[in-house]
Amino acid sequence: MTDSTPPAPAPALDVVGNAVLVVVDIQGGAGTVVLGDGGIPHMGGAAERRPRVRRTVDLARAAGIPVVWIQEVHKRSLIDIGRELDGAEGPHCIEGDDGTEIAAWLDPRPEEFVIRKRRYSAFFGTELEIVLKAYKAETLLLVGGLTDVCIHYTAVDAHQHDYRVRVLTDCVGGSSLRAHDAALEAIRYLQRDALVTSGQVADWLEQTAREKEDS
Repeated sequence: MTDSTPPAPAPALDVVGNAVLVVVDIQGGAGTVVLGDGGIPHMGGAAERRPRVRRTVDLARAAGIPVVWIQEVHKRSLIDIGRELDGAEGPHCIEGDDGTEIAAWLDPRPEEFVIRKRRYSAFFGTELEIVLKAYKAETLLLVGGLTDVCIHYTAVDAHQHDYRVRVLTDCVGGSSLRAHDAALEAIRYLQRDALVTSGQVADWLEQTAREKEDS
């Protein structure tokens, strides 16, 4: 695989049982934080991904699909950051900083769960599993970032917990295009139907909303 041959999405979206949309680490608050702050590199395309994520959230709500928000947060003392500074990243997601808040162009509702995490996986040391069990979830739809870090590790843990994982490939971004593609390929290795597009998900959500109205 090279940068010019990204992993292809599954030919069709396969959703089994109850689905939950999990929005991973789309942070930045009012938008004053520049991508790359904290020593974390980002691939391009964020401006193009935002409206797709926004539409996916809106369609999920209209279809009655729960939305769960994941937010990475660390104490200013960094006592809880563990080994996250051993690689390419500098201090990031500091509690109290505007840039640590959910991005201002998104709007978690009071009835939706916002789950704080201290590690890359949204499952590690959090209440995510309790929330997913409450929703009787079987399929997780993942958007956010970074593809090769928090999306990848969350997808792997979801797989280990026997969830079906569907990563919206045009709604996630990596630390680089090469790392993004490699992470998607690794996720597809675990679940052959894991890679989907926002268009496929939108079609399914719109159909689900119509069925909900007709019932």
